[in-house]
Amino acid sequence: MKYLQHRIFPLLLTTMILAGVLLTGCTGTQASRPGDLPGELIIFHAGSLTLPVQQLSARFQELHPDVVIASEAAGSRTTARKVSELGREADLVMSADYQVIDALLIPEYASWNVQFARNSMVIAYTDQALYAAEINSVNWYQILTREGVIVGRSDPQADPNGYRTLLVWQLAEKYYNLPGLYQMLAETSPAENVRAKETDLLPLLKTGEMDYAFSYLSIARQHGLKYVELPDEINLSNPAFSDFYQTAQVELEGTEPGDVIIRRGEPIIYGVTIPSSAPHPDLALSYLEFLLSSEGRRIIEEGGQLALDPPLSGQFEALPGSLQELVEAVR
Repeated sequence: MKYLQHRIFPLLLTTMILAGVLLTGCTGTQASRPGDLPGELIIFHAGSLTLPVQQLSARFQELHPDVVIASEAAGSRTTARKVSELGREADLVMSADYQVIDALLIPEYASWNVQFARNSMVIAYTDQALYAAEINSVNWYQILTREGVIVGRSDPQADPNGYRTLLVWQLAEKYYNLPGLYQMLAETSPAENVRAKETDLLPLLKTGEMDYAFSYLSIARQHGLKYVELPDEINLSNPAFSDFYQTAQVELEGTEPGDVIIRRGEPIIYGVTIPSSAPHPDLALSYLEFLLSSEGRRIIEEGGQLALDPPLSGQFEALPGSLQELVEAVR
């Protein structure tokens, strides 16, 4: 009898353990797989990052199926002000201009900023545009200033693409040595042609309500638009022309009524931060690490932007340790 007890009890114990494991699996209460990150992630981002963020988020959710991602696009200055002025919570703020984060969020609403991608200003259009068969990188300003041509742009107070358009006009006047060109271009794109962000111009181009729009190279490529590539001296893409870019400037609204921010021309660089009030900072950090990984950079570049390799930060010492391994300090 004792022999049977000695054989049966371990067998019963093993059976009970196996049954428990199977029951746990059936009820869905098993432990998360290694690497799973349950939770909700809130991303506020520039309009020009809409498709890359969709693609990054889809891949991140493949790796971490329990993550729910809510993303919201707007002009970068509007995006930052959702946090600084409206008090809204976001886990990540991604701007088409890293200086928006520096000017509107640091140090009160964020501690650091990572520069992660570049872009170029272009003139986007479709086959429906007036003189579409004629326009090129040499005569573009002559075409845009012809009577009847409708040119769109985004709001410089809300969107970096908007104030970069004004910088391009100033640089073009100097580059082509054509006094008055800035004013002529401004007259082709009056207030009624201005939208909150550059992506708001896309439907108007595609329906023929507008002929041309100042946009980003990435936007034109992502949406299958034709585009005029501007000379590097004025398209804000080439660090070799940084000194010339600096000769142009615009005035923007500051953080307080009556404040003015002077924004000088410089190469287009995107920035990202995790606000100090982020409700899910650990999850945001994991997403940002993915964004800065080789796979994340590949997704960014497939969307038409040039990923910085390595990414840079002007607040390197304030970065989380895991980001310091991926980022270099601005020198």
